[in-house]
Amino acid sequence: MLCYGPSRLSKEYGSVFTLYFGTNKVVVLAGYETVREALVNYAEEFGERNISPILNDINRGHGILFANGESWKELRRFALTTLKDFGMGKRLSQDKILEECGYLIQVIEEHKGNAFDTALPITYATANIISSIVYGSRFDYGDPVFKNMVKRANQTICVSGSASVQLFNMFPWLFGWIKNRQVVLKNVEMAVTDIKNLINHLKETLEPGLCRGLVDCFLIVKQKEEDSCVLDTHYNEENLTFTVSNLFAAGTDTTAATLRWGLLLMAKYPHIQEQVHEELSRVVGSRQVCVDDRKNLPYTDAVIHETQRLANIAPMSLPHQTSQDVTFKGYFIKKGTIVFPLLTSVLYDESEWESPHTFNPSHFLDKKGQFVRRDAFMPFSAGRRMCLGEGLAKMELFLFFTSLIQRFRFTPPPGITEDELDLTPAVGFTTPPSSHMLCAVSRQ
Repeated sequence: MLCYGPSRLSKEYGSVFTLYFGTNKVVVLAGYETVREALVNYAEEFGERNISPILNDINRGHGILFANGESWKELRRFALTTLKDFGMGKRLSQDKILEECGYLIQVIEEHKGNAFDTALPITYATANIISSIVYGSRFDYGDPVFKNMVKRANQTICVSGSASVQLFNMFPWLFGWIKNRQVVLKNVEMAVTDIKNLINHLKETLEPGLCRGLVDCFLIVKQKEEDSCVLDTHYNEENLTFTVSNLFAAGTDTTAATLRWGLLLMAKYPHIQEQVHEELSRVVGSRQVCVDDRKNLPYTDAVIHETQRLANIAPMSLPHQTSQDVTFKGYFIKKGTIVFPLLTSVLYDESEWESPHTFNPSHFLDKKGQFVRRDAFMPFSAGRRMCLGEGLAKMELFLFFTSLIQRFRFTPPPGITEDELDLTPAVGFTTPPSSHMLCAVSRQ
């Protein structure tokens, strides 16, 4: 209800309203102005993460995504610095993404224009980008450990948004036995084993003067703090394990889902796909696209942004909670109250977007056809808890999307028209497209 009826709810109850999830009071924030004011102007007050029972099962009080206090501050600072060094905004990350594009194109070419499910190859490609940044190397798509890590991460994200898990979150003392919770617990246990094995292998080959990826950097800082006898250090085995787990899941799922939406929308709207291809041919030609081309590809950039807006991958964002008593928009909100900033109500805000419920790249173009930024474009959230991998995700989306459109024309499978392609999202913690097949016809 919250994900798909925010306009109706906010029209009826206003931009700040209260719901009860079981015995839990939840304050919902709706619309661009309200969400931005809360997350940016009241960043401290609305800046804590609410940790529901299922999220506690997944993270056990460790890691970076679902933590608060000094541990969260230190680990976020570390992750931002390390991602910047190994991932975001650096030529190194562009080279990694373009290398992965080559492997992805190879897999797609093997289908020889026949219909295939986009989910696994695209998810493997995005998982390998975060893997190369975290571990220092990519995996072969056939590697059984890698395949299982991806499968478990996707399954955990999917079932975490299920109705039965929401019941468990509301009444944990009643519904601890539910099947989906047991699936999550088993997946977490197996993921922890795999991650610790990978970390141990990196430990054995660690060279203090050479950081291959985030794990190496963490281990080096950990050793320095141990040598200096730092008490209560946040650089411990559990925080490393769950930080890696958090980054792998978050860095894989959302980017893969957005890219899959992009290809599905191109198949559904072939005239838009051809405009993207025409711009790429005119500006880039047959050479490999690079990040520096973005500024000369305004229509393509607009299509990618509009895909992110309409895809609405994290409609409810991750749950926040108030760090202190706060009066906001005339409402008194007590410390520790769960808060849902509805990102879907920002991305579909009728006062901000000309046609919020349709795929319209013109949302991001001025009258001269130049790319224009929009304040209400907030797929990565805002404030203290905004996505720390935003820069990397943007680079991935741009390079994967353009490389694929340059190489292939995406169409519906035989017997299905563009109009029949289903844009209904799958139900889960995030909202990827429903399972579908596409054909990728070589342009060469």
